[in-house]
Order: sequence, then C-alpha cells, then structure tokens
Amino acid sequence: MSITYLDAIRAAQAKALSDDPRVFLYGQDIGNFGGAFKATKNLAQEFPGRVLDAPLSEDAIIGMAVGAAIEGMRPIVEMQFADFSTCGFNQIVNQAGTLFYRTGVHCPIVVRLPSGGTSGGGPFHSQSMEALYAHYPGLIVMTPGTVEDAYSMLLDAVALDDPVIFCEHKFLYNHLKAEKLPEIAMPIGQARLARMGRDATIVTYGAMLHESLAAADILAKDGYEIEIVDLRTVKPLDTDTILASVARTGRLLCVSEAWPWGGVAAEVIARVTTEGFGLLDVAPQRLNAKDTPVPYHPDLWSSHRPTAATVADAARNLLEL
Repeated sequence: MSITYLDAIRAAQAKALSDDPRVFLYGQDIGNFGGAFKATKNLAQEFPGRVLDAPLSEDAIIGMAVGAAIEGMRPIVEMQFADFSTCGFNQIVNQAGTLFYRTGVHCPIVVRLPSGGTSGGGPFHSQSMEALYAHYPGLIVMTPGTVEDAYSMLLDAVALDDPVIFCEHKFLYNHLKAEKLPEIAMPIGQARLARMGRDATIVTYGAMLHESLAAADILAKDGYEIEIVDLRTVKPLDTDTILASVARTGRLLCVSEAWPWGGVAAEVIARVTTEGFGLLDVAPQRLNAKDTPVPYHPDLWSSHRPTAATVADAARNLLEL
C-alpha cells in the first residue's frame, strides 16, 4: 500500500502524540475538521484533549505554544498556510528564536508551514518562507522533499529542544508516494546525494528536488550525468556535502521555488564561492521563481516556478560554458 507525503506527516504526529505525553497539536480547524489539508484527520478522536483548535490569530497561536514550551510541553503548531505565519512573525523570531539565548530555557516547538505553490493558489497561499526564517538565529528550518523525510524529520523536529520551522510542500502532499515509512533516518542537518553524477551539481530541496531529478533524466539522454544534492534542511546548511559534490563536478546550479533575492540559492552560492572558489570551473548559477507575486492562473503559475524543462535548460547552459 502506498503512503503519501501527507500520510507520513499525519503518521509522524500520531507517533509523537503516542510516544510523548508532552506533545499536543494546536492550529486552526485541526480538531474534528482535521485541518485544511487533513494532516490531522482523526487525531482528535484518537488523542482526546490533545488536538486543539486555535483562534484565528497566528500571533496568539505561537505565543501560546512558546508559553507551553516554557512550562515543559512540546507543541506542534499548524499554520494553515505558510504565508499566514507572517502574522505570528514577532512571536517566532523575537520570542521563540531568542528564548534560550536570553533565558537559558529551551523552546521545543514545531511550527508546520504548508509551503510552496499549487495551481490556483495565488499570492496569499503559495509562498516559500524558508529563507526568511533561516535568516534568524535560534531557529532550525527543515525542508523535507521525500515521504521518508517528511516522516522522520518531523519526529526529529519534535525531539529537538530548539524551535523548528517545518516547511512541508503542499504540492507534494498527494503527489508523492512511498511504499513504507523509514525505520532509520539521516541526521538532522545532513544533506543527501539524491543522484550521483560527474558533469554538474544541482543543489535543491523540497518540491524542486523532483523537478531536478526529472531534469537530470532529460539531460541523461544527451549523455550528461548530473549530481543532485537534496539539502533536507536549510538551517543548518550542510556546506561540506555541497563542496564535496562541486569538487567532483566543477559546476553548480542551485534550484529553488522561492524568489531569488537573498534566498537559499544565494546563500549556497555565496558559501561555495567563498569556501570553494577553486573547485569551480565556471561561475555558479541559480534558478528561482520569477521575482513577482505568485500568480493565480494555472498557466502563469506553471511558468512562474522552475520546472523540469527549465531546470534542464539552465543546466545545459551551465554545461556549455
């Protein structure tokens, strides 16, 4: 039986609730309704009193979670859409992110952000917020791109004593499937070689992992072997794995669904050029979404973000330099 990315997130929450009485879920309409995407479906019935509906105030939601964490609980918060988390931004970056630094008290909260674009989502329900939160010290930012990581990384996030921003991609919820859930997992903060290659390195994460893998298949028909690094977490960033890959290939393309200015792709390129400039045969390149609000129309949306075809074109241009 196939397990979807969404199933994995639900299963991880169920296991966390079962294993640790300090864990509870909090978010808008996550109780009997099961959440906007059904990530908490049936969990309120299975764990009475521990799957709690929140008011329509992201500021209050995060504030309550921080207070509960101070008192020893381990809340998992669902933001209905990643975009709405900006309404609780102060609580996330100024309270949760700095709490241990200021007081020596841990803040073990997990903030689940349904992230990224879907057809017809538009500018208020499609944004990728990972670089924004990665900018602030004290926060761990996870970006799982596989069913297995969606499950294991969420459990690891709950176990951490630091606040975690868990960027789960909405487009993957029902599109991505696996045969079973993992029994062991890679360490947090370690990137994964999703595909070995010799001609160029693509560094990516989240939904763009699958566009990049498809692009590598396209380029393989021309005889190119593309290596793909799945970051898995963007804070901390596994620079060593990235540099090791670039050392093998000499070429770097960073692919991200987020906007280009000051994003994860920019950070990766900055690190490679400052720490591994001599490894590069040509200037590194990046491919991001267009620097506009996310459009509603499906045709505009599909041309707004990188696709397998545009990733393949960008990689081919890099290979020809």
